[in-house]
Amino acid sequence: MALLEIDGIGKTFRVDGNDICAIDHVDLSVAENEFVSIVGSSGCGKSTLLNIVGGLEETTSGMVRIGGSPVEGPGRDRGFVFQGYSLFEWKTVESNIRFALEKTRLSRAEKDERVAHFIQAVGLAGFERAWPAQLSGGMRQRVAIARALVYRPRILLMDEPFGALDAQTRGMMQELLLRVWEDHKVTVLFVTHDVEEAVFLADRVVVLASRPGRIKRDLPVPLPRPRAYDIVAEPEFIALKRKILGDIREETLKTMGFPA
Repeated sequence: MALLEIDGIGKTFRVDGNDICAIDHVDLSVAENEFVSIVGSSGCGKSTLLNIVGGLEETTSGMVRIGGSPVEGPGRDRGFVFQGYSLFEWKTVESNIRFALEKTRLSRAEKDERVAHFIQAVGLAGFERAWPAQLSGGMRQRVAIARALVYRPRILLMDEPFGALDAQTRGMMQELLLRVWEDHKVTVLFVTHDVEEAVFLADRVVVLASRPGRIKRDLPVPLPRPRAYDIVAEPEFIALKRKILGDIREETLKTMGFPA
């Protein structure tokens, strides 16, 4: 049985007295420890879909289930990583990560062990006492990833987490994320505008059609794991990327009123 089941969900917003349908009848199943990227033209509902799975938005229709149970709001079975780092500037690296464990029943020793483990996992050993202002953008995002994983959610929801990083740092963060994902067995739903990033990371790439967002294509990524970044030059990778870019271009032209 799928860990995450998205069953016919739709979302309509009321804007200036008009109903705007952001997503319409989306069906998607995601297995345990599967990595799924979501791409599409701007405004197609990618972030709305992620927010519904995270319990931050209610559906207008349909239902989301995790492990067979309906999603009725935010929960500790899901961790969120946003493009903005969302760190507490007045807390150290260690304290930022520990914050996610405040309401758990773990002992102090157990919290210490988990925090130390995830600081090591994201390559921040030696920076435990550093303040966010002393960190680079990539390091700040590593803190955010460690904080999202430290309470061991079943699903990690990531909304353009590397969008603000330079190309070199972004590539390094993608490889780090894959290593952490492979080590810690978490299901990932990853929203990005970067098609190369989507293909490099994922087991499947889901392309959303332009508003209202619907699944246009659900494309398996049959590339071997573990992956190194030089795979982006392989013919199979390039063919997948070209196919997805073609889908997104077609949808973008529709939103602009141009023929595909």
